[in-house]
Amino acid sequence: MPPSASRLSRTLARRMGPQAQSDVMRTAGNRVFRHHAGRPRVLVVLLVMVTLAGGGTILLLPGALAAAIDAATSGQGLSRALVWLAVVLAVVTIIEALDELIGSYYESFMTARLRHRLVDHVLALGVSGQRRFPPGDLLARLTVNADTPSSLLPRLLDVARTMLVSVGAVVALAVIDLRLALTFLLGVPVVVMLLRRLVTKASDLFVRYQERLAEIGARLLDAHQGVDTIRASGTSPQEIDRILQPLPELHQVGQQVWEVQRRASWQMALFTPMLQVLVLSVAGFALVAGDITAGQIVAAAAYVVLALRSVGLVDTVVSLLGCQVAAGRVGEVLETTPTVVPPARPVAVPPGGLGRLELRDVSVTMDEQPVLYHLDLSVSPGTSVALVGGSGTGKTVLASLIGRLHDPDEGTVLLDGVPVSTMDLHTLRRIVNYAFERPALLGETVHDMIAYSEREVSRADVQAAAEAAQADQFIRLLPEGYDTPLSRVRMSGGELQRLGLARAIATGARVVVLDDATSSLDTATEMKVADALAWILKDRTSIVVAHRAATAARADLVAWLDGGRVRALAPHRELWSDPDYRAVFVTDWEHLPAAREQPVIDAGAPK
Repeated sequence: MPPSASRLSRTLARRMGPQAQSDVMRTAGNRVFRHHAGRPRVLVVLLVMVTLAGGGTILLLPGALAAAIDAATSGQGLSRALVWLAVVLAVVTIIEALDELIGSYYESFMTARLRHRLVDHVLALGVSGQRRFPPGDLLARLTVNADTPSSLLPRLLDVARTMLVSVGAVVALAVIDLRLALTFLLGVPVVVMLLRRLVTKASDLFVRYQERLAEIGARLLDAHQGVDTIRASGTSPQEIDRILQPLPELHQVGQQVWEVQRRASWQMALFTPMLQVLVLSVAGFALVAGDITAGQIVAAAAYVVLALRSVGLVDTVVSLLGCQVAAGRVGEVLETTPTVVPPARPVAVPPGGLGRLELRDVSVTMDEQPVLYHLDLSVSPGTSVALVGGSGTGKTVLASLIGRLHDPDEGTVLLDGVPVSTMDLHTLRRIVNYAFERPALLGETVHDMIAYSEREVSRADVQAAAEAAQADQFIRLLPEGYDTPLSRVRMSGGELQRLGLARAIATGARVVVLDDATSSLDTATEMKVADALAWILKDRTSIVVAHRAATAARADLVAWLDGGRVRALAPHRELWSDPDYRAVFVTDWEHLPAAREQPVIDAGAPK
């Protein structure tokens, strides 16, 4: 879903109101349930069979008990009645154990499947997913929400079994004496009315509760990521207040949920014994009149209890609402359309390509604002191009188009003459590789992080890439060198960037994109890394998002972005005479107080 559509959906959600939001959420939850709940079919069939069998055998139990009582009072066929009662008890016990075992296995299977699908889709969403779903919110959906829908089918089957048992018990009451069944049916409309009121009032409350809970998680994760800034600024109390700001509403909604459930529960608890006493009173009169036996009145008492199981569905209905809302929150993510969709029929990539890049009439709009506008750019194989421009001119967006981290709204991106939108994504990831400003710690060890790619990377290639990125020396000082677990590594921003550069180098891709990947390096280290990269990438196409004049000066060409287009494509030394071009770097330097005292032209002028 494009960002504009995402904002529109949130605006509509606010205008629809709580009840409409809960309806949308439940609808999305129903779609998730229909798509996932029926798999694996064998397990579902077994679960349904065990549920139905359990309901049937429970209905046999009061009849077997009545037969045993009547046999004991009459003195005829007692042993046969006791054997039948023992068989029914054994079958009920076995079926309940099977139901618990199969239900637990099904819930574990579905939870794992749903989480796997959710993670896969979140990764496919890319940039649009990050914009729409904050990390803390996604974490809540992946952990809490993805776990809850797995119990939806077992609970629904439990409701079905309860209703089956209730209906069967009413039929059994009618067989004993029709007046018993009619007396019980008088209370059914009251039960239906109470349950309907519960569902109506609790639905939107569950949606609000889940949203506030996820909001607290998102704020906490944001604070964790910026903990150093918070401590340095001494704003911990303010940050705690910010994180817990939704807590009063969460508390209020939680109280409302419990109040709705409490009111329904005590009404049900008051109504149930009244109905039970009424049915048994009719049964007592029937016994006195000689219409039923002593065993039958015991069976009638048991059947009334079974029939009243449907009255005890209040807690189950509340749990089902929670399952449905949680499934809806998962479905909201799964139904968001990725910005990058794999082609239905990928075309073959020409072997031995050298990395020619072409962007033809490319336009990108984000948050309803044009970032790139009918942009054209052609890069010859083996050329290094620095992307230069002021803040917000689309440097990172342009770089993301090359490897399809994002797709343009209009236009075509070609690699060696083939539109990247038609390439297999796995193949494209091997051809184009990235190094970012903040590389992610992926893998188990330092070696794994550098070798993190779809193809096998040897230890020799990893070490060679680390040496080129000026990372080998500090890696060897780690407790276990390249085999040091990442969880035990504490690195500076510059050291982390060097590992990211090493990862981009080690894969041997045709095109390497460096998105401000040297911004945290000191000047001496950056020059060493730049010299090594110039040698390693001499036969590869490289795109560098540059914020420093020195970085732009080392590239073969500079693509100067301005107004959503390439204003100029030329060497840095030719562009430096343009005061508007120099002003791009002046803007960056003005953020550094110490740099303001130095002439800008000395810092960026080519030598």
